[in-house]
Amino acid sequence: MDFFLAALTETLQVQVIGAVVLGSLIGLIFGSIPGLTFTVALALALPLTFGMDTTAAIALLLGTYIGGMTGGSVSAILLGIPGTPSAAATLLDGYPMARNGQASIALGMAVIVSVFGGLFSLAAMVISVDLVSRVAVSFGPAEIFALVVFGLSTICGLAGRSILRGVIGGILGLMAMTIGLDPLDGVQRMTFGTTSMLQGINMLVAIIGLFAVPFIVQVFEEHRNGAIARVETSRVRMELPSWRMLRQNFWLMMRCSVIGTGIGAIPGAGGPIASFIAYDHARRFSPHPERFGKGAVEGVVAPETANNAVTGGTMIPLLSLGIPGDPATAIVLAGLAIHGIVAGPAMFMSHQTDVYSIYIVIVFAYLALLAMQLVGIRLFVHVLRVPPQLMAVIIIVLCGIGAFTVRNSVFDIYTMAVVGGLAWALMKAEIPVTPIILGLVLGPTLESEFRTAMNLSGGSYAIFYTSPTALFFFGLAALVVVLQFSGGIFRKSTKTTVETSNA
Repeated sequence: MDFFLAALTETLQVQVIGAVVLGSLIGLIFGSIPGLTFTVALALALPLTFGMDTTAAIALLLGTYIGGMTGGSVSAILLGIPGTPSAAATLLDGYPMARNGQASIALGMAVIVSVFGGLFSLAAMVISVDLVSRVAVSFGPAEIFALVVFGLSTICGLAGRSILRGVIGGILGLMAMTIGLDPLDGVQRMTFGTTSMLQGINMLVAIIGLFAVPFIVQVFEEHRNGAIARVETSRVRMELPSWRMLRQNFWLMMRCSVIGTGIGAIPGAGGPIASFIAYDHARRFSPHPERFGKGAVEGVVAPETANNAVTGGTMIPLLSLGIPGDPATAIVLAGLAIHGIVAGPAMFMSHQTDVYSIYIVIVFAYLALLAMQLVGIRLFVHVLRVPPQLMAVIIIVLCGIGAFTVRNSVFDIYTMAVVGGLAWALMKAEIPVTPIILGLVLGPTLESEFRTAMNLSGGSYAIFYTSPTALFFFGLAALVVVLQFSGGIFRKSTKTTVETSNA
């Protein structure tokens, strides 16, 4: 209790609270702009902590991290372009809600469930940090590979009307991520002798192209034809989710918080996997799955809850074992080390006050984000009042800047344009974009973990079927595929029966 009171006294200082608010604002802004991820924000914020006290430095870094995780939903909902890869699942229903005049409800629900998922994962971290970290660290390459295969199985549920087209999209995404240098052997793959292509296709740049370029082309086409599609000004209103809506989605929030916390605790998994698995879970167990993709509020609740529950999950192995789960938490780990805090079991013995400070700062960060976003919604929704053709020009500039800043490479701007052009052609061919995203997000992890597992086993596939955990995830993946195929067959037979009876 003495350590908690000491931590509370330190975190209630003006400097610390100011650092939390500043970090949350920076993360929110960077997360909202496609290309400027919160990882970049953390890299820029790290030098600022050099002259700060330990608690204030921790507050700035964690505020930036949490703000960035939450900020990706803003551009996903308003523009249909995810600010972060984890927000790619949010736009599937968030953007249709915005087009239906429910932008403020979508934004309000996103921030509320984000805070819920984050605080849930914090509670889980405090209660089970030791147990969960031991389970998470037991995941080797074979187990993580099986988990990613399970994540890829959701392609069947996100494929729309044709599972075959969805699989084609997923394969295209996986193929795109093989371009460049082999990460293990350094062999050139699909570079066609071009030096620029040695750096490969960056996942975030590709995601920007997938969503931004087709949106821009569509807007200019409609503007040229005089059939511009836009939200009527009178429909842009300030309306937050009701208590009834929150109560109806409470158990979904609980389940997705568990999903996000569990996946976040596994090093190398991360937000994109959690958000897509949660989205598929919500659609699969919804009494009205046909509403998904058309503006279902559950399609915002599930990925945003899981995405932010990942923050607490990633802190479990970070604090207890010193193992970062992604580049963002690696920067946080570096920030702790700079101030003399070495994450690991000894941290809970020698830096107990700092541990409690981290817990309190996370709560403050989510409360600050809740206040900023709820106030900011009144400003955010007015983005929809901007004429679409003008917004398209602004998006071109922002996406070009965002694509360049990812790796300071002009090649990435060309990549964004080419990927976007291909995405537009694929959409004309009715091949869904979402499976392509899954391939882009999960492809590198799938390949690296598979090859690592094979190297460890000396080329033996036994490493995959001798692990109970890996078999469990393989079984789940098979179950998802079987249920999706059987459900598709049932829907077709039902439709045929109805048409026959009507005839």
